[in-house]
Amino acid sequence: MTDTAPELPALETVPAYDRARLLAWMAENGVVQTTHDHPAVFRVEEGLDLKADLPGVHTKNLFLKDKKGRLWLISAAQDTVIDLKRAHKTLGSDRLSFGAETLMWETLGVRPGSVTALGLINDADRRVTFVLDQRLWDADIVNFHPLTNTATTALDQADFRRVLTLLDRQPLVVDFDALD
Repeated sequence: MTDTAPELPALETVPAYDRARLLAWMAENGVVQTTHDHPAVFRVEEGLDLKADLPGVHTKNLFLKDKKGRLWLISAAQDTVIDLKRAHKTLGSDRLSFGAETLMWETLGVRPGSVTALGLINDADRRVTFVLDQRLWDADIVNFHPLTNTATTALDQADFRRVLTLLDRQPLVVDFDALD
């Protein structure tokens, strides 16, 4: 008998939507967007120079899982502080930790560094609870990755809300700045 590490499930499944299909879906549904290509960005800090020239509020997105196995996607302004030790109480969840890459791919169709609210288009089974920073809900323009971290898609608030309506998703809007 040999001691080997357990194999992780292969990321072989293909999500229903990739960047091209997402942008085509938006066009078909009258969602106006502007997408800017750029080098891959994996962390908020890496993209600050790229984002400086793009109007609107830029985002950070956290794919999380609680102790009971419930999945969460938090989309927040890039400089919003999210204290996971306190946030779970506001969200009504158990303690939160980062979700596994395989689970992220399975539910949102994205890889680490590409997590985005637009990934909800791939969550046909509605396994992920969507949490939105109040600052994004109030912003005139919001910027998300279009399922890949080599581009940024800008949506005005009306079109962002149209996307949510088309996906039949009502976010839990949280003012992270006001958490105790």
